[in-house]
Amino acid sequence: MPPTSRLFSPITVGGLTLDNRIAVSPMCQYSAADGCANDWHLQHLCGLSLSGAGIVVVEMTAVEPEGRITPHCLGLWNDAAEAALERVLAACRRWGNTKFGIQLAHAGRKAAVEVPWRGGRPLTAGAWQTVAASPIPFDEGWPVPQELDPAGLARLADAFAAAARRADRLGFDLVELHGAHGYLLHNFVSPISNRRRDRYGGSLENRMRFPLEVAAAVRAVWPHTKALGMRITGSDWIEGGLTPDDAAVFAAALAGVGVDYVCVSSGGVSAAARPVVAPGYQVPFAAAVKAAVGIPVQAVGMIADPHQAEAIVAEGRADWVALARAFLDDPRWSWHAADALGAEIACPPQYRRARPDLWPGAALARPPRGEAASGR
Repeated sequence: MPPTSRLFSPITVGGLTLDNRIAVSPMCQYSAADGCANDWHLQHLCGLSLSGAGIVVVEMTAVEPEGRITPHCLGLWNDAAEAALERVLAACRRWGNTKFGIQLAHAGRKAAVEVPWRGGRPLTAGAWQTVAASPIPFDEGWPVPQELDPAGLARLADAFAAAARRADRLGFDLVELHGAHGYLLHNFVSPISNRRRDRYGGSLENRMRFPLEVAAAVRAVWPHTKALGMRITGSDWIEGGLTPDDAAVFAAALAGVGVDYVCVSSGGVSAAARPVVAPGYQVPFAAAVKAAVGIPVQAVGMIADPHQAEAIVAEGRADWVALARAFLDDPRWSWHAADALGAEIACPPQYRRARPDLWPGAALARPPRGEAASGR
């Protein structure tokens, strides 16, 4: 029988079909060594591979060393980084039951900073030259980035394409380009951070040009049997910044170069921005983009309750949802959401005793889930 839950119904994105409409959102771990994944990523991603989500998207991964947020961010720019991820993915695929994607990015003017638990400020030692659309610091006390010239833009588009080729060799099912949160691609689109006077600045059409060139370069090497997306910005949360209408125009342009979906986030381009944060606060931006484009739209941002996620999809405000903090809190969130919504979900045989539908005694042996059943 078809599922009654829209959240647990299949979705096709590009050439990729997922069992449900739940994605584990990319979550920076700041734990790599020279861009290489290690045992931290092994345990982190192996745990999420058992989550039952339709897809797990690996954290923001830099396409060159200078594209890292911190010195400890993940990368995919050389053979060593590719081999390190191959080891992690092999373990995930041996035991897990989900598909995997990866988010490729360049931090731009927000690169070369300390990890968040050490303050997240610009490095005082070991920093590198940051780059951006325009030589405008992110905030007071931050270094002035170097404005990228046409040769630099071409080099970076090639770096994105090269990382996508590596992702394909690794067997990733999806690539998501990071065009939000103030990082390089968003840095070009936003009028707050792009003051260029050449063909890459000025009008929205010009400001979109470089991200569209990157998307086209990746599309040229990324198989159509898989999915290609971009996380974009629904609002800069600052006067004169990007709006949902701008996001809809950008999403349509991305669809025109072969991008299969967009994930609509917001903020991050200016330290002066003051987003109004609440559960599902970015969903209206996704809904506005979905109303304007014909490709799948993903919603993200403080989505934690199964009924909340179900309503977003069932009411047509987005086609699927991405969750981050909810999965950090509860790596089995999808199992509990399935219970709450009356849906079925795959479960490894080793964990069947935790599933009352697969092991009758479990319903009597465990206490009620209480808040866990509603996703907390």
